[in-house]
Amino acid sequence: MRSMVLAAMLAWASAAFAQSYPVKPIRWIVPTGPGSAVDVNARRVTPKLSEALGQPVIVENRPGANSMIGAREAARSPADGYTLFQAVVNNAINDALAPDACCVLNDKLVPVTRLYTTPLVMVVNPGVPANTLQEYVAAARAKPNSLTYASGGTGAITQMVGELLKLTAGIQVREIPYKAIGAELPDLTGGHVSTAFLSPVVIRDMVRAGKLRALAIADRQRLSILSEVPTMAEAGYPIEGLGWNGIFVPAGTPRALIDRLQQEIARVLQLKEIQDDALALGTRAGGEKPEEFAAFVRSEVEKWGKVIKDAGIKAQ
Repeated sequence: MRSMVLAAMLAWASAAFAQSYPVKPIRWIVPTGPGSAVDVNARRVTPKLSEALGQPVIVENRPGANSMIGAREAARSPADGYTLFQAVVNNAINDALAPDACCVLNDKLVPVTRLYTTPLVMVVNPGVPANTLQEYVAAARAKPNSLTYASGGTGAITQMVGELLKLTAGIQVREIPYKAIGAELPDLTGGHVSTAFLSPVVIRDMVRAGKLRALAIADRQRLSILSEVPTMAEAGYPIEGLGWNGIFVPAGTPRALIDRLQQEIARVLQLKEIQDDALALGTRAGGEKPEEFAAFVRSEVEKWGKVIKDAGIKAQ
């Protein structure tokens, strides 16, 4: 009986604590630079979250080391609900390729909810003799390594999708690594690199202008802003390559605070203006419970871990 009373008292105290939270500004660490897609996502959500919580939510950009600088800073922060980390898919890939014990997702950093998911679009220079993914595969098989694809380097989601396509289709396509997001676009439109896997909003206008040709969406469903472009699964290659980001907090953060944050962020993401904006950008707003988001992250680490192993990718 005494244990039941104690448990009830603790539950009441935890709920009361969550209701009084927050009492000071909250840090929102973004692991990419100002103006990046991830940063834009943050600045779309944080003003509305500030209104809901009654305290400023301050975005702090901590780019570098393939998103690990921000992860390390977040993991070292107090587990009090006042430091949020906007992890990206590269953080999950890092956990499969070269895990840093300080800040492994679902361990040292625990999930709150997913923010946005953006399927990558496979595009080619118009000079590539392929109007469909099937024709692309046929061209690659006819002349191994004659085609190339742009990647963001070792551990980038663009490398993962390129290598997964090669493994799935049994083709040889040369990787051309770039150091910065978007740096490949001049070479892609100029025909110096054949292929890239990019976010829909980046390539939509170039596709419509005929400067690039979109072959497939790396997702299970088509995109409304590129409705004419089939999925890779429709072309016979069920590949998913998703750029995603979501909120994590340092391990040890009280569960009541995690639940409060998840509920408030989910409400923001369900606002019509947020939903409409996401649709226009070719992305999807999240808001899942922590357990659902944790399961998704585990699946991503497992999937890309297998690609890393099968493709023989080594950390640099």
